[in-house]
Amino acid sequence: MKIATDEDGVTAPWGASGLLERQMERVQSGEVAEPAIFRDLNLDQIVQSVVAGREVYDLLPFFRTPRSDPSIIHHRQAVFRDLDDTPLFDAVKAFSQGMRDMRAAQVNAEKLHYPYQRQAWFITAVETYCATLRSLASAFADGPPRSDALAAVYAYIVNHVASPGFKMIEEEARRLRTALAGVRYNLNIKPGRIKVSRSDGEADYSEKILATFDRFRQGAVKDHSAKLRVFADMNHIEAGILDLVARLNPKLFGDIDSFRQSHARFVDPHIAAFDRELQFYIGWLEHIAGLRRVGLSFCYPAVSDQDKTEHCEDCFDMALASKLANAGEPVVTNSYHLTGAERIIVVSGPNQGGKTTFARTFGQLHFLASLGCPIPGTAAKLYLPDAIFTHFEREEDIQLQRGKLEDDLERVHTVLTQATSHSLIIMNEIFNSTTLSDATFLSRQIFDRIIELDALAVCVTFIDELSSLGPSTVSMVSTVIPEDPARRSFKIVRRPADGRAYAMALAEKYGLTETRILERIPS
Repeated sequence: MKIATDEDGVTAPWGASGLLERQMERVQSGEVAEPAIFRDLNLDQIVQSVVAGREVYDLLPFFRTPRSDPSIIHHRQAVFRDLDDTPLFDAVKAFSQGMRDMRAAQVNAEKLHYPYQRQAWFITAVETYCATLRSLASAFADGPPRSDALAAVYAYIVNHVASPGFKMIEEEARRLRTALAGVRYNLNIKPGRIKVSRSDGEADYSEKILATFDRFRQGAVKDHSAKLRVFADMNHIEAGILDLVARLNPKLFGDIDSFRQSHARFVDPHIAAFDRELQFYIGWLEHIAGLRRVGLSFCYPAVSDQDKTEHCEDCFDMALASKLANAGEPVVTNSYHLTGAERIIVVSGPNQGGKTTFARTFGQLHFLASLGCPIPGTAAKLYLPDAIFTHFEREEDIQLQRGKLEDDLERVHTVLTQATSHSLIIMNEIFNSTTLSDATFLSRQIFDRIIELDALAVCVTFIDELSSLGPSTVSMVSTVIPEDPARRSFKIVRRPADGRAYAMALAEKYGLTETRILERIPS
C-alpha cells in the first residue's frame, strides 16, 4: 500500500482500502447501463432490492460490473467474510450511520438561510466526522480485520486520526463548541422590540422557581404542554437575536467563520470512497440476512477462470425466494455438478416444474459470484465466464415486422457470434413456435456450435434427444410428486430424459390433456 503525505501532514494511502487500490478506480460513480441479461435472470429485481434506500451512494455500478479476475473475487470475498455475522459488521454499520449524520449536517451547513446557523452546523459536521472515525478505529482495535482490504483501512484510519492535521481540526471544533456553549446574554422583550445585551452574571432564577413549586408535586399528572415542531432552519426573530449576539461576541464568531473557510474540505476523499464502497458489502449482507432467517444458506464459492468443472449444492433463485419467503411459503433448493468434459446442462420435464427457475438460478450464481458476493447454496465451485448470454422466450413483437421464429434465429445468431470459449450461455425454450422436426434440426445446429466453442451452457427444452448428444451434454429433469403426477416437486434431478415432456407440452398447447378434454364433454 503506497503512502503519501498531504499538505496538512495527514497520511493518505492511494487506495484507502485494498479494493480502492485494485478497482475503485474502475467502479466510479455515474451511469452504467444495466446488463442485457438482468431481466431474463431477474437480477434487476435482486439488485433493486439491495440498493433501495442507498441511492445516494450510487451503488448500481458495483452490481452492474462483473469481474473475471479471480484475485478480485477473492479480495471481495475476504471483506465479506470479515463482516459476515461478526462484531465488525455492527462497527461499520455505526460508521456508515455516522457518515450519513455528518453529510446531513453538511447539507444544513450549505443550504440553511442564516449564515451563523450554517456555521454552527459546520461545527456539528466536523465533530460528527471526528467522533465517527475514532469510534471505528476503536472497534477495529477491539477486533482487527483479517482481510487485506479492511486491514489497510484500519491502518489508514489509525494514522489519520493520529495525524497533526486531524487532531488540530478536532480540537479546534471542540474549542469552538465549548466557547459557544459558554455564551450568555440577556433578552429584554417589549412589544415590537427585543433588546440583546451582555450578561453581567445575573442569577438564573429558573432553578429556584422549579424548586419552589416542586413541593406541590403530587405524583404524575397529565402533561398539558404544547409540543412545538422543531425545524432545522430558524425563524427571522431567532436569526435576528443570533445576529445581535454575534455582534456582542465578534471574535468568537469571527473564529468560527475562519474555521469553516479554512477546513471546508475536511472529509478525507479516501474515507469518503471507503464509505461508499462499504455500502456494497453492507447492502448485500443485509439483503441475504432475511433469506437466512427462513433457513436458506449462502456460501463463498471457489472460483476459477480456467477450470470448468462445477458444482453447487442447495442453490435457489434469489428473486423467487424473496417472494416466497415474504409470503411464508417454502423454497425448494436444487443441486448440480459438471465434471470432465461436461459443459451443457439440458433441462427437460413437464411444464411449470421449475425448469426456467433452475436456468435463472444458474445464471444468477455465476453473475453474483463474479461480483465476489456470497451466493445461494451450501457449497459451490464455479467458473468465471468472460460474459453471460441469455435467450429467453419473448412474445412476438409486430413492430419488428418479422415472425417469432425469425426473431429467435436473429437473437441466437447474435449470441453465438459474440460468445467465446470462456462464455456462459443460457437458453430457455427456444423454437417453440415451429414443428418438432424443425426445432430439433435448428437446436442441433446451435448445440454443435456451443460444443465447438467449449462454452458452458444451460438449455431448457422439450427436445429430449438434445440431452444425449455426447460427453458434453448432461440431462437434468424436473420431477413430479410420485403419488400425484399432476403436482410438481420443483426438484431438478440428474437423470436421462423420459421422453414425455414434449408430448405433454403439445397436449397442453392444443387442449388435449385429460383435464381439458373432460371439461368439453357434456356431463
